[in-house]
Amino acid sequence: MTQSPGVPLRVVSYNIHSQRDDTAALAAVVRAARPDVVVVQEAPRRFRWRQKSASLAESFGLVVAAGGLPALGNLLLTSLRVRVSATRCRRFPLTPGRHLRGAAYAECVVAGGARFTVAGSHLSTDPAERPGQAALFKRDLDDAATPVIAAADLNEGPDGPAWATVARGLTDAAVAMDRADRLTYSCADPRRRIDALFVDPRITVVDYDVVDTPQTRRASDHFPVLVDLLLPGAD
Repeated sequence: MTQSPGVPLRVVSYNIHSQRDDTAALAAVVRAARPDVVVVQEAPRRFRWRQKSASLAESFGLVVAAGGLPALGNLLLTSLRVRVSATRCRRFPLTPGRHLRGAAYAECVVAGGARFTVAGSHLSTDPAERPGQAALFKRDLDDAATPVIAAADLNEGPDGPAWATVARGLTDAAVAMDRADRLTYSCADPRRRIDALFVDPRITVVDYDVVDTPQTRRASDHFPVLVDLLLPGAD
């Protein structure tokens, strides 16, 4: 059979700083982007996390797909254009005295029949912990049955070993669009690119942006990463 044309998908990856900043600005930023998928870091993960995650999704005009407490604050949200067929969460091993972290995964089908797996994680601030967490995250990505979209706050730049582990065999969306100079952290003093979105080579990166506006500077301490993709069509 002839392969159908690619299917567009808009993805946002966003560390929302535990909603400690301007939540009205945060909601406005995401709604304005009109994403199909949002990968959230530092989402609700404690008391009443289900209700808080649902409220966050509603403020964005989206629904909860996976994550929250089981993924230690990694949350996957989707528009009604995306159907979620399976989900799972991972918790990384805890180093005593450190912050427990994890990852969230969802197998999805977007209108048009294209299948993909979206994954989100937030690696440790400790350089001794990050490589092991990255290896576990990468193992899950490699095991995915459909083309992967992986978004994460890696807490290190492209020259780091954890970044290299996650990026291996995938396309760095920023590099694909020659925009690796767009820094993601911090909003107050942009100096590092620690938030990344990687895709399976079968997925085409159409556009990439780090949204730096007065509104995003109020919404969080990280800038959102906004990426337009073209998924391989169904056979």
